[in-house]
Amino acid sequence: MKRIGLFLLTNLAVIVVLMIVWFVISSVFGLGQTMDYQAGTINLTSTLVLAAVFGFGGSLISLLMSKWIAKKSVGAKVIEKPSSEGERWLIETVQRQAREAGIGMPEVAIYDSPEINAFATGASRNKALVAVSTGLLSNMTRDEAEAVLGHEVGHIANGDMITLTLIQGVVNTFVIFFARIVGFFVDRMILKNEEGPGIGFFVTTIVAEIIFGILASTIVMWFSRQREFRADDAGARLAGREKMIAALERLKLNYDRPSDMPAQMQAFGIFGRGGRFGRLFMSHPPLDERIAALRAASGQAQVA
Repeated sequence: MKRIGLFLLTNLAVIVVLMIVWFVISSVFGLGQTMDYQAGTINLTSTLVLAAVFGFGGSLISLLMSKWIAKKSVGAKVIEKPSSEGERWLIETVQRQAREAGIGMPEVAIYDSPEINAFATGASRNKALVAVSTGLLSNMTRDEAEAVLGHEVGHIANGDMITLTLIQGVVNTFVIFFARIVGFFVDRMILKNEEGPGIGFFVTTIVAEIIFGILASTIVMWFSRQREFRADDAGARLAGREKMIAALERLKLNYDRPSDMPAQMQAFGIFGRGGRFGRLFMSHPPLDERIAALRAASGQAQVA
């Protein structure tokens, strides 16, 4: 219930902020109404700006709040001062890898979960968060855990969170834009409503957003899968290729266990499970493919 409440309150706050931003922008630039029902016309410029405010705005606010949301949703505790040899090792390992990757030292946190997992998030390369589960620390060797940390530091160094946010913003913008056009067309042209947005507009827009959103998510998931290969390569460089392969092999043993990570955080984990509707909707490539890619890269390096 706590996670659901946090999700609802966060989204409500985002909507309120974006409505205020849209009101200010429309007033300052004189964009006016997006639809004129009496004339049967839709202002494409205003509609696109509205879609961009909500499409990019939601993604950017989520990015800015990502560390706070991550900590609250999984109960991650940031290591302010190491209290054990294991915590000291975590801090020193991430510090060394961050230095080698050329980024600022991320916050390092531990969260209580039997699942073998870890994630990285944050609004910039120099103010990020790396969190690992207690299950990872209990079930992985130091070499394997080092590779996982390298993978997460690689995500940060590659700017994956920012790039994914921008891609999501573009996708959201066009989903909202075209959904509103379809909603207006159905409500005004087919249902002949001339009095302003009616139930036909709202129902059609919602349905169109769902359909367009599902189709557009395949683009986001494709990029997400590519970034996992790059992060694996970063983990191999920072910790060692065999360590990265061993870590992914270990994750295969955890694959069939149910995940207790919140849905909004699973795309940032070290691995993801199969999508409900096939590969197109998977945030992570299959572990066997990731292992094969690392071995192929190792073979190419040896030949070179």
